[in-house]
Amino acid sequence: MFFARKTPKMPMPSEILTGRTVPMQIEAPHHVTGASLLPPFQAGSRQVQFGMGCFWGAERKFWSIPGVIVTAVGYAGGSTPNPSYREVCSGLTGHTEVVLVVYDPARIGLSELLQVFWENHDPTQGMRQGNDVGTQYRSSIYVTDETDLALAQASALQYGKALAARGFAAITSEIAQDKPFYYAETEHQQYLSKNPNGYCGLGGTGVTCAIGTGIGLSAS
Repeated sequence: MFFARKTPKMPMPSEILTGRTVPMQIEAPHHVTGASLLPPFQAGSRQVQFGMGCFWGAERKFWSIPGVIVTAVGYAGGSTPNPSYREVCSGLTGHTEVVLVVYDPARIGLSELLQVFWENHDPTQGMRQGNDVGTQYRSSIYVTDETDLALAQASALQYGKALAARGFAAITSEIAQDKPFYYAETEHQQYLSKNPNGYCGLGGTGVTCAIGTGIGLSAS
């Protein structure tokens, strides 16, 4: 029953699970591309983390995009170090499910990745995504520097206007910098490649994200 808890509220500091000092041990090869899931990554590559609800479907949206070097799923945005899937689902770690996207900025920019992010889930739902309810399903963008932070924030303002014009509520996505990424267990990595008929609750709003219109979005 403890691990069945789901709540739309972030846990109080006194509720946060302790976690562990040892990182999750995972199998390194990417199930689709064969690339290593673990650093060091290609020289000059950049990283961004996207939370779009269940990370199984979110990862599949990115792994075949030209210019994306590797994807991996994990947990970020909370307080518990090196959590397990069950702990994250308890609502007592503060983490959300994310996909780590490592990409070559000479081939694809952050703005193009943001377009995929915005158009393939509903960023207005708070602590849920469709029928999936809980803190681990909240929408998020975690970047590594101030330039990317500004770009992500500008894209949210732009897309928020497009959503509002179609009658949607305000964007609830958390946009932040320097959030540690903790790898999820091996069985969750590239799950929908290993299990083609597996669950995917990912769905967009149908509202197009017109990257670059009026705010000067550019490749990072």
